[in-house]
Amino acid sequence: MKINIITIFPDMFTAPFNHSIMKRAQEKKLLTIETVNPRDFAQDKHQMVDDYPFGGGAGMVLKPEPMFAAVESLKTSGKKRVLLMCPSGQPFTQEKAKELAQYDELIFLCGHYEGFDARITDNLVDEAISIGDYVLTGGEIPAMVVIDAVARMLNGVLGSGESAIGDSFYNGLLEYPQYTRPREFRGMSVPEILLSGDHAKIKKWRHNESLKKTFLNRPDLLEKTTLSADDKKYLATLKHRSE
Repeated sequence: MKINIITIFPDMFTAPFNHSIMKRAQEKKLLTIETVNPRDFAQDKHQMVDDYPFGGGAGMVLKPEPMFAAVESLKTSGKKRVLLMCPSGQPFTQEKAKELAQYDELIFLCGHYEGFDARITDNLVDEAISIGDYVLTGGEIPAMVVIDAVARMLNGVLGSGESAIGDSFYNGLLEYPQYTRPREFRGMSVPEILLSGDHAKIKKWRHNESLKKTFLNRPDLLEKTTLSADDKKYLATLKHRSE
């Protein structure tokens, strides 16, 4: 996958993508990440990319000319999607991460100031995405969040084929609790089931723990998840205990 990021602060992306999984994905040529600065396409000697809003109001608005030119400068091929990071976009979810991972190329537009000229959002963008109901200084950090989540869904990026499947939200549930050595720490012991070697029972325990954590922390997710008869019975037991 190729990712292009349109941003007036390209240096922000250097450190986050040069560590851990993101670094390895690029080294294995599974992911290519490049930044494009719209200031390089500004039409004046001061490289201005923003201007005052028509009709008045506070703040500055990103101009259409540099943004269009920046996107149009990209030599794209294959299946692509242009994404705008903004709080008014559709909420970003694990399902959306899996969907975006099917594209050959993603182009991220990172806003700043009071946002984009509407001609950019109406004519250049395929989809607007929000990472939450709050406002950040710019679209760079949301873009990092989305890129990281999407990269984890690409074949070969994670070390274990089961790693992504076990993540919270992958199957609509929060992840089960994890344990490692030592078996006992300050009087706190690892659940015996995990030491039993019975993989079927361990799988069942983990699934029930995922159900429990989701029930306690994000019950709204259960309304969107396909539940088996056993799942419903277990959740009914949890609900009864909590009353």
